[in-house]
Amino acid sequence: MTGPAPLAVVETAAQTTTATVRDAVVDLMRRFGMTSVFANPGSTELPMFRDFPGDFRYVLGLQEASVVGMADGYAQVTRNAAFVNLHSAAGVGNAMGNIFTAHKNRTPMVITAGQQARSILPFDPFLSSAQATELPKPYVKWSIEPARAQDVPLAIARAYYVAMMPPRGPVLVSVPVDDWDQPAGFVPVRVVSTELRPQPAVLAQIGDALDASDRPAIVVGAAVDRDNAWSEVVALAEAHNARVWAAPMSGRCSFPEDHRLFAGFLPAMRERIVELLGGHDLILAIGAPAFAYHVEGAGPHIPAGATLCQLTEDPDTAAWAPVGISAVGSIRLGVLDLLARPAPKVRLLPPTRVAAQRADPSPLISVAYALQTLAEVKRPEDIVVEEAPSARPVMQAYLPITRTETFYTMDSGGLGYGMPAAVGIALGKPGSRVICLIGDGSSMYSIQALWSAAQRKLPITFVILNNRRYAALQDFAPVFGFSPTDVVQGTELPDIDFVSLAKGMGCAATRVSDAGDLRDVLERALSCGAPNVVEIQVA
Repeated sequence: MTGPAPLAVVETAAQTTTATVRDAVVDLMRRFGMTSVFANPGSTELPMFRDFPGDFRYVLGLQEASVVGMADGYAQVTRNAAFVNLHSAAGVGNAMGNIFTAHKNRTPMVITAGQQARSILPFDPFLSSAQATELPKPYVKWSIEPARAQDVPLAIARAYYVAMMPPRGPVLVSVPVDDWDQPAGFVPVRVVSTELRPQPAVLAQIGDALDASDRPAIVVGAAVDRDNAWSEVVALAEAHNARVWAAPMSGRCSFPEDHRLFAGFLPAMRERIVELLGGHDLILAIGAPAFAYHVEGAGPHIPAGATLCQLTEDPDTAAWAPVGISAVGSIRLGVLDLLARPAPKVRLLPPTRVAAQRADPSPLISVAYALQTLAEVKRPEDIVVEEAPSARPVMQAYLPITRTETFYTMDSGGLGYGMPAAVGIALGKPGSRVICLIGDGSSMYSIQALWSAAQRKLPITFVILNNRRYAALQDFAPVFGFSPTDVVQGTELPDIDFVSLAKGMGCAATRVSDAGDLRDVLERALSCGAPNVVEIQVA
């Protein structure tokens, strides 16, 4: 009969220590800069947090989807993987909507999920996850339940490297509850690169096509801002006098929307994209799919006579592009290589974008007037987190984003991201003012994020556009054969008192129904330095 396994003896910094799985993982998290833990606690995770380090912070979310949303926002603004802890199967299930969004947002995230003790897993115990590695698929890049407790630190190290590899994304490690006190060795320090340069020969073909074109257009997607390539893309557009369009459904702003070359926003409709890009002989999609569609379409994907080129960090996106040349690699490095080519020929400036007509106040506040007023009172450096799908076209006309890293929304289309993401962004960029612009329907998916904002005293103004309905669905219904008089079931949302909900979670709140009061209310809210809710009753 053998005795208990001896404790690992590990030498670090000339000091001999006995190490457990918990010790090794904490050391790893500290070295990776993952000292903020976004979590909602469960019984199978408690041992991880015994003797919680004083230099770490535990960011509590009141529901697992909010936890992942907060981590998503935090990871995006810090450009580092966020650390998430979820409860076994039920917690991961609750979080799946925002795990899907993190996957679409290309957000690096190391998710640990609790699991029951190894010794009772054969008996299908309460709160176990029967197929822990399969549950989050296909929306994680990698998932594992290590074969031994001693393998947990190495699994988390690998998870971090995988999450940070392009295209970035979430990963999951399932950890049995009794693993944390088992002996383990510290993980060696390593250097692993996180950028890949596009293949020079393919990028040269794109450069040649761009130089030869007479009327180029650039379509920018979220990866431009994610990859810190904003200034380089502006320089490329200016060098070629190319019109710049925002890609359909882009989760970030990747070009200043007040720039002379900015042309507007492409819709997720094939025929309309072809129409708007008509007249261009070359289309260069940078950091974007070519193209994201939302409704069934027909016909060509690009205008007749045009060439499509693409620079993307995602090989899957390159693989399904229907036509053209695709280079895969870092957006920033790829654009720098294009800028290093000899100066292109001189082209005439393209026509300017037509500005939206100014919105006027009315007895029922219009969304256009609400967003126009918000644009006038906010500062250019304020960060906008948006989840108001029916208001997005109006926002694109009346609330221009002009600086890098000041706009975030979900690439997925799934609701429940905006409010917790605003919390994570405020945590990741202390001192910044954050505006969460959200619809009344969207807000109810993760309303508990208000509590986290209040507990942390974060400078977030939650602007709720309350039209008392799921307006995006009602607006979309005619695509599927609804007539203007047909009732769209389940889309009316009367009698939600957002002021009471906000106050109940510790946030100050104001309701605005008079256009004459709107500017003053927004100015006070944005300058108060504390979390607050402004409910705007809109037409």
